[in-house]
Amino acid sequence: MDFAPAPRARASADLLTSTPARVAAGAVGAAAAGLVYSTVIERNAFTLRHATLPVLEPGSSSLRVLHISDIHMMPNQHLKQAWISELASLEPDLVINTGDNLASPAAVPAVVQALDGLLARPGMFVFGSNDYFGPKPKNPFKYFKKDHKRSHGEPLPWQDLRAAFTERGWLDATHQVRELEVAGVRIAAAGVDDPHIGRDRYETIEGRPNPLAQLRLGLTHSPEPRVLDRFAADGYDLVLAGHTHGGQLCLPGYGALVTNCHLDRSRVKGVSNWGSTMMLHVSAGLGTSPYAPARFACRPEATLLTLTASKNGGDDSSVGETLPQLESTMS
Repeated sequence: MDFAPAPRARASADLLTSTPARVAAGAVGAAAAGLVYSTVIERNAFTLRHATLPVLEPGSSSLRVLHISDIHMMPNQHLKQAWISELASLEPDLVINTGDNLASPAAVPAVVQALDGLLARPGMFVFGSNDYFGPKPKNPFKYFKKDHKRSHGEPLPWQDLRAAFTERGWLDATHQVRELEVAGVRIAAAGVDDPHIGRDRYETIEGRPNPLAQLRLGLTHSPEPRVLDRFAADGYDLVLAGHTHGGQLCLPGYGALVTNCHLDRSRVKGVSNWGSTMMLHVSAGLGTSPYAPARFACRPEATLLTLTASKNGGDDSSVGETLPQLESTMS
């Protein structure tokens, strides 16, 4: 004779068997929602950041610098191209591009077209590894090892991109010291090739920049401390860099998991002091590798820096963010 379990016993058994299933289903659902959000929504939620940095010589007029980096353009990324095109409406005094513009050999026309309005403004650039070599699939856990072996994808047409930039008037700062006057501010600038893949040769630009300059500006793609230390020792006021993607995948309340270089996590994006006299700005960038097309708690960005005169030569920085002046759009 079969005996059915009592109602209370049956309810308890159902609870024991169904709770783990519900937990598992909830975890799968949350993971799926997170994947959709990071790959479809946040990856395309472009934003404009703002910061005010008192790095100019006393008495200097202010200078508006647009810092863009890590576009990682694919030819079919029309939303990104349209958003970048809108940045020209800001009419910055100077545009700085710190590299990793390409993610495809066919992307040069898309990059140049997106930057068309900005190429009409004074500008300078250095390249990153993803201007020279295409992306390729990688084990994501390698990024937790700062000295992992680098592997390169197919060569990219960086010479074509450089020619397009320089023909429009942008200055290549790679291993060169450049002097120019923009909006009444005299600038001495110098840059290095990408330290992330060992292409930097700081000795080609070493030495103190022109003491008559009102801004001494350094450029590098990857913000490697060994390079930043040399810029600081030579008396530069500000260094602009990219490469880190701001961590790309961040945890709310914790921040970036990795920086993909030897920079510490606290400086993975935004403004920080480097030593007692130099400031650093690291852009979280506008793109991702096509093999890791996700961002979480780290929106793609460009930054409008307002450089002002230092009042007393001390640490009187005023750094902050406002709502984007350009609408963040998604499709």
